[in-house]
Amino acid sequence: MLLSVTTERLSSGTNTTDGARLDVSARSFWTPLDRAFTDIRVLNPQAQSNCVPIKQMYINHERQKKNMYMDRVLQVEKATFTPLVFSTTGGMGEEAIKFYKHLAGKISRKTNQEYPYVISYIRRKLRFVLLRTCIISLRGYRGKRRGKEEDSSELDLNLGPIIEHH
Repeated sequence: MLLSVTTERLSSGTNTTDGARLDVSARSFWTPLDRAFTDIRVLNPQAQSNCVPIKQMYINHERQKKNMYMDRVLQVEKATFTPLVFSTTGGMGEEAIKFYKHLAGKISRKTNQEYPYVISYIRRKLRFVLLRTCIISLRGYRGKRRGKEEDSSELDLNLGPIIEHH
């Protein structure tokens, strides 16, 4: 949940309601010890309301998110804000591309995995999550809730044979 707006002067269109929240908050994502907020939007490029080229759709949706939250996050939270815009067809906006490249670099360094394999895994995982979301929104949720999430700490993304040297 975001901090309450007190005496800050924010631009018009900024969400100033108490109890407002963003989708994700993380520490040390862009810079050490800094707090980073993201808000996610999934758009359908074939919707009648999206009657502009797809690149412009991403820009418009990112701009809307920034207008709603950027000032508040910068001035009140003293943090960074990144709008993550995805399409139901698997594409993503410029801000999301930068975000995922940075995330893949961090994971690659931390796990000693090669960057191309990490970014490929993240993109593939994201596309399946988007597909599942689209299917659920079209037909509704059916079945049991998934049990335990997969443990990715031991996941090897280099997908090649492991050769141990003795």
